[in-house]
Amino acid sequence: MKAAFVMFDNMTTLDFIGFYDAMTRLKTMKVIEDFAWNICARTAQVTDDRGLKITADTVGTSLAGYDLLFIPGGFGTRPLQHDHAFVDWIATAQDAPLKTSVCTGALLLGAAGFLQGKRATTHPSAYKELEPYCATVVQQRIVDEGNLITGGGVSTSIDLGLHVVQKLAGADARARIAKQMDYPYQNP
Repeated sequence: MKAAFVMFDNMTTLDFIGFYDAMTRLKTMKVIEDFAWNICARTAQVTDDRGLKITADTVGTSLAGYDLLFIPGGFGTRPLQHDHAFVDWIATAQDAPLKTSVCTGALLLGAAGFLQGKRATTHPSAYKELEPYCATVVQQRIVDEGNLITGGGVSTSIDLGLHVVQKLAGADARARIAKQMDYPYQNP
């Protein structure tokens, strides 16, 4: 199984890293030993919304051939949903069996046409902006439409990652990975 983790300028890194951490433990904890991934971007380096620089290992190549597509959110999604070259690049993942996003990454899934006829969610501040792209905006933390899963605001990325872990490897794998992550935090 191979995952494409999409990066772009002005993304929110927590949107990305919570999902990435849970998912990559499938490999590091030997749950799915053939789980592999690429950090995919249109440029060799992206800068998040606070100045953190991240280097991509796959630059500008098609997203075809991946089993899982993940798109984080952040303020960068607002202009990118109208950037035809970027949206066309995302659309190359058309045949990916599982497409996921957290926060306003849903706007990019929507712009690429992946949300048509589906229920979806995003950060609460972007519900109205998501409406034209999907059948129904659902005000839930995670909306699972089978081959398309969207998550709400920023901190949802860990929950979404664990949800997808369970979908791919079962409840025991989810519990084992969550325990290793010491998640969830419980206020004493």
